[in-house]
Amino acid sequence: MTTSELWTAPTSTGPVTARVTVPGSKSATNRALLLATLADGPSALRRPLRSRDSLLMAAALRSLGVGIGDLADGSWQVDPPSALRGDVSVDVGNAGTVMRFALPIAALADGPVHFDGDPRSHERPVGALIEALRSLGADIDDSARPGHFPLTVRGTGAVPGGLVEIDSSASSQFVSALLLAGARFERGVEVRHVGERLPSLPHIRMTVDMLRQAGVAVDDTEPERWAVAPGRIRGRETTIEPDLSNAAPFLAAALVTGGRVTVADWPEHTAQPGDRLREILTLMGARCELGPDGLTVTGDGGVHGVDLDLSGESELTPTIAAVAALADEPSRLHGIGHIRLHETDRVAALAKELNNLGGEVIEGEDELVIKPRPLHGGEFATYDDHRLATAAAVIGLRVPGIHVENVGTTGKTLPDFTGRWTALLAGTEYQG
Repeated sequence: MTTSELWTAPTSTGPVTARVTVPGSKSATNRALLLATLADGPSALRRPLRSRDSLLMAAALRSLGVGIGDLADGSWQVDPPSALRGDVSVDVGNAGTVMRFALPIAALADGPVHFDGDPRSHERPVGALIEALRSLGADIDDSARPGHFPLTVRGTGAVPGGLVEIDSSASSQFVSALLLAGARFERGVEVRHVGERLPSLPHIRMTVDMLRQAGVAVDDTEPERWAVAPGRIRGRETTIEPDLSNAAPFLAAALVTGGRVTVADWPEHTAQPGDRLREILTLMGARCELGPDGLTVTGDGGVHGVDLDLSGESELTPTIAAVAALADEPSRLHGIGHIRLHETDRVAALAKELNNLGGEVIEGEDELVIKPRPLHGGEFATYDDHRLATAAAVIGLRVPGIHVENVGTTGKTLPDFTGRWTALLAGTEYQG
């Protein structure tokens, strides 16, 4: 690929000072869409994210007969059908929430629902969820490649439900998928995790919180066990919080340039794992202040190394790795083995790309050890992974000549990232 086909990450000439508005949370948007689909009446989603992942979810639900209309203020009006339609095909793209959350919903449809997606979707783990759904009474044909996409869910309009044991060590989304649909199963669902450490627990807490807000009874009093009672899901108005994980590169810009960045509308209380940025960036040398205007991060030009367990906040790993590569001492990021199964093998990709720029990153099965070295410019591959692209942008703030391959992959969760990044460096608010 020639340099003209790459995006050259801009280098900061001084401290970055800006106010940033981050679009809505993908995780919350797609969960809210699922709950609205199964609700007993209309719902409204205020400030939803409109990105590839959320648009794929909306398209999947529309194909099942859900009415999702655009309101004048940019909200979505969601009108659930009396019965979910079968005899349809769903494109999951490379969206983990779509490929996992939509499977239990399809089992409630009246007829077969065929699922396929990007080539990477054929590699991402879904077998444990398929077996769990079968044990609950769903009929799934994955004979083309057992445990993987493409596959067909033969919906019968109902799922018996009950107790299921599942190894969710590859993805917490397996648990969330079952819980989101569980109230509509005839006997509800009781999910028990039986495996190694369960990653991304904050995402399961988000699922439980949103279920309760929709009137669903959830018992999570025992560790690694969740029970959803059968019953109605209330149609309601939901305002989607900003995506705090997507705020990471913008806040990191304040730290690595010794600047000051405010992300507007940062919630005072939230289940989003990205909220841990306040702790992490403080450990790395920033000052973090949560106030009426949002979260403000201020750097003094110094960046410290850290030893972090990111098992619950693994989405932050690429940004934190980029910051750590610019630090004044080594860092160790661990508890991240499961992100090898995300949009790409993020552990291997980060080690390779940072080392290609002159870094010294040691890749372990479940960790990255990052020893800061003087970095130089070069091409940074993204592997169709939005988090790799934004990590490269952070490196580019301090290292001239970082040429990012396929920066457009950021549209998966963060539309027009390059426009937002340009506005950040200019100190202006994004007007797209």
